[in-house]
Amino acid sequence: MDVTQLSAQLKTKTPAMVYLVLGTQQVLQQEAIDKFIGLIPENERVMNIGRYDMETTPLAVALDDAMATPFFGERRLVIVNKPFFLTGEKKHSKVEHDLDSLKKYLEHPESSTILVFTAPYEKLDGRKGIVKQLKKTAVLVDASPLNEQQARQKVSQQLATDDFEITSGALDELVQRTNADYEMMNANLAKLKILAYQGKKIDQQMVAALVPQSLDENVFDLVTAVLQHNQTRALDLYQQLLAGQQPPLRINAVLVGQFRLLIQIKTLSNRGLSQGSLASKLNVHPYRVKLGLKTIRNFSMESLENAYLGLIRIEQSLKTTQRDPSLLFQLFMLQYSQQNKKQLIKK
Repeated sequence: MDVTQLSAQLKTKTPAMVYLVLGTQQVLQQEAIDKFIGLIPENERVMNIGRYDMETTPLAVALDDAMATPFFGERRLVIVNKPFFLTGEKKHSKVEHDLDSLKKYLEHPESSTILVFTAPYEKLDGRKGIVKQLKKTAVLVDASPLNEQQARQKVSQQLATDDFEITSGALDELVQRTNADYEMMNANLAKLKILAYQGKKIDQQMVAALVPQSLDENVFDLVTAVLQHNQTRALDLYQQLLAGQQPPLRINAVLVGQFRLLIQIKTLSNRGLSQGSLASKLNVHPYRVKLGLKTIRNFSMESLENAYLGLIRIEQSLKTTQRDPSLLFQLFMLQYSQQNKKQLIKK
């Protein structure tokens, strides 16, 4: 189940004795934790909630707490965070964890305790016996990153719950400015609600005024200008990034990364991979793949490679000379446009 389904279930049904919240989306992990904490009356939380980090605390301490009787209350909540021993990663930790005790606990969980494992990982090591037993015993809550559609839906639902409305244009703008990253979208909702407090309606102008574009998003506009050989637009965007105190090497590194991604997307999409498969194989957000697929339709592989190699040369010059970054970028644009003209003549 996802966090929304968890919230609905906790309101209507008796909570399970063991939960596993698995996934790398931190804001969803926190939302799930908040739902569990809400099950314990506020005046009982000091005595009946225990939180343990497995990177610094032995598992035995958390299990002792889980087996204790609630203190003047109906139930206890024990949260076990970062249980790295469930993954395949090898940590050089001095903390010893008694997995046999966990196995015994999972066989007979305490009925008055809600034991929650918050695992901020993509996946667990399914070969381990303790992982198999945990998945068999625990209720699994999915906290993996949301795709664009899920992020849009969740933002709209959150706003509706608070009696706010967001226009379709405003939601599009929010998606664009945050690269459809739900964590970033969620982080901007509070200030948007303050601005829209009187009318309870968030419009595109509000989003444009309050939500800053990420460096990746600004650079994406620059990538488009470069590919279109729009020298005036490209130089203007480059100057804006410099004026915003972005280091030239960082700007260039993001540009190189964007063109590398476009080349990878074009190569793999030519082999028939779908948008979802591309995102998984390249380990990037599906929204970036969506934009990439839209971009590469009108440009040849040779054009993408020429831009990529030209930016690599800028990087070398930035590291080895004192030449003005703006001048280097201007020269790159001139050379890139000349290469494009030669390609057109050949055709």
